[in-house]
Amino acid sequence: MTTRVAVAAPNGHATGAALRVVAEGGGAVDAAVAAMLVTMVTEPGIVSLAGGAFTTVWPAGEPAAVTVDGYVAMPGLGGRREPAVHDVVTDYGAGVTMTAGLGSVAVPGAVAGLALVQERWGHLPWREVVGPATEVARTGFTLGAASGYYLPYVRDSLFGWDPQTRAALEGPDGRWLETGDLVVVTDLADTLAMLAAVGPDAFYTGDVAAIMAEDMADRGGLVSAEDLAAYRPVVRPALDVDVGAWRLRTNPPPAIGGAVLAAMLTLLGDRPRGEWTRDDVAHLVEVQRQVLEVRRERIDLADDRGAAAWELLRGVGHAGATSPSTAHVSVVDSDGGACAVTSSYGYGSGATVPGTGLWLNNCLGERELNRGAQPPPGTHLASNMAPTVGRRADGAALAIGSPGADRITTALLQVLASYANGGTTLQAAVDRPRLHVHHVEGGGVRVDAEEDLPLPVLELEVRRHHPHSMYFGGVAATGVTPDGGLQAAGDPRRAGAVAIG
Repeated sequence: MTTRVAVAAPNGHATGAALRVVAEGGGAVDAAVAAMLVTMVTEPGIVSLAGGAFTTVWPAGEPAAVTVDGYVAMPGLGGRREPAVHDVVTDYGAGVTMTAGLGSVAVPGAVAGLALVQERWGHLPWREVVGPATEVARTGFTLGAASGYYLPYVRDSLFGWDPQTRAALEGPDGRWLETGDLVVVTDLADTLAMLAAVGPDAFYTGDVAAIMAEDMADRGGLVSAEDLAAYRPVVRPALDVDVGAWRLRTNPPPAIGGAVLAAMLTLLGDRPRGEWTRDDVAHLVEVQRQVLEVRRERIDLADDRGAAAWELLRGVGHAGATSPSTAHVSVVDSDGGACAVTSSYGYGSGATVPGTGLWLNNCLGERELNRGAQPPPGTHLASNMAPTVGRRADGAALAIGSPGADRITTALLQVLASYANGGTTLQAAVDRPRLHVHHVEGGGVRVDAEEDLPLPVLELEVRRHHPHSMYFGGVAATGVTPDGGLQAAGDPRRAGAVAIG
């Protein structure tokens, strides 16, 4: 019997790639990897092959889920250099200051991580899951809503200083491309064709690695040939947390996002018990305030962030083991397998590796994630990402995740609580208005909330956003019902695409 899948991804190119590889004999993992590779091509400025990714997989019939940490790593194994960096100040997200340039680039890990996921749990050869991304890179794609929203804030300041990056975002008449315009990133299709033929070694010890290391040395980057050759993804048991009848598995420490999500879900308890009441919302605000304060004041500044994250979980009685530039793909299959992949490349460094079409990350320049001591070279960096899968005793399964910087965990918290405790549908849980507790400089606390969310009386500053604001993430969720039915929910905040086939 042919496997069927439900897919939620950032755009139709990605969902189409997922259905294609399933038709060729793939399952949830093949579909998720293919969809994420296509996403890395078709969401310029949002995510890139030269970033990082976390994948949480719960294979059909297996008793445990795992998370593959393919996130970026700290460079420096090839010696120290003076980094070439510059600051960029943007009005995006009510004001963000970031560090860009070649010196802000961390060692990319996404390709290695996805290749490992495909090798261990996929059904198809690597070249077949890379194929759709190669094709869309060669033919081009229309600029989507998320990129079209973000890029105007940073086109000149962040993506205009490198001639190759700028050329990809300019039309033949020299104007900046807008939503709906055709984008063709020069050389990217050839790079993907090499990746399909050679495998991930092309990125870490082969031709692409050599070009990247040379460019880094020439233009003030910190990533060396030694950093690339030494990079390894890490496989860990997924972090477990129970919500209602659901056994959820998410990204474990030393990543931060999964631990924060698990702590908030635990403190929220069994709320809401149906529709959200004002009392439930008040409790939600307090849960976010407490956990995010611990994160800001203790975890982010700790020398060992992983240990600090575990301490947070112990403190709430857990019993188990900010940036727009994030994208998520969720896939479940009719066999009960679930795969959730979240990828980020920070806000982007603005740099393109010459002759490859690869846009480089600025993960060293995400100030909100790099407030503590600098980790040793080779260490995987801290992340908010929390790709999550789940099962229920009646055979239901779930894959869910979101982009959205520090709003990733609060978005997932509200969707999972609504779905698991509130008895709503998956799509209704995603559509529901959201809030996020924001700790501002100087110790203040502000509640950001969509204007259609009724709030209780709060002794806190409140800032309202329009309904379905991109500020509150872009949850992508898929599920299998107890009778084997498939469902997929896309977030209107990022015009996500869904498909079942």
